[in-house]
Amino acid sequence: MTYKYYLFDLDGTLTDPGVGITNSVMYALERFDIHVSDRSELYPFIGPPLDESFQRFFGFSESQCRKAIEYYRERYRDTGLFENSVYPGIPELLSSLKEKSITVALATSKPYEFSVRILRHFDLYDSFDFIGAATMDGSISRKSDVIKHLLNEIETDNTEFVLMIGDRAQDINGAKTNGLKSAGVLWGYGSSDELLNAGADYLISRPEELLYL
Repeated sequence: MTYKYYLFDLDGTLTDPGVGITNSVMYALERFDIHVSDRSELYPFIGPPLDESFQRFFGFSESQCRKAIEYYRERYRDTGLFENSVYPGIPELLSSLKEKSITVALATSKPYEFSVRILRHFDLYDSFDFIGAATMDGSISRKSDVIKHLLNEIETDNTEFVLMIGDRAQDINGAKTNGLKSAGVLWGYGSSDELLNAGADYLISRPEELLYL
């Protein structure tokens, strides 16, 4: 199979956002008098929508989730956003895909505003033909919905030529919901077991491997 469209997750796939996200989650939790000293306990927040994670891991109500996300964004918007780094090999991968005339798109549960700022900050924005992201109001937040809207924007009915690439189960599940093949990357925050159990069609150890699918 030769794929013509590559859809990339952002956090844990293109960039390592661990410090910025966990610092911002800590900031939000402290507003509820919850203190977490080991940031690795908060790594499960990387990838899924924030409301799901606050509810799942801390039992927050819907209203508490909304307030926690407000607190999170207070810090993330101008500080946590840039406590981040691009994974080695990603810029070269994106350049090579463009040389092969492959359509490259972003498919992230991070809000559009933050996603674009990150891509511009790391000089990755021009590598993307389409940007699929969540909305600030939460009307689009699940990965499956992001991918659905992105496919409508790309306007392709040939989903067999579309590959979703990400590091967490929700990336794989979002692909399956939309009838896409998926590649799970092993340099992010999801394990091989998580990705295989979700049904990933490929496991990728290094970015350059994506050039040969």
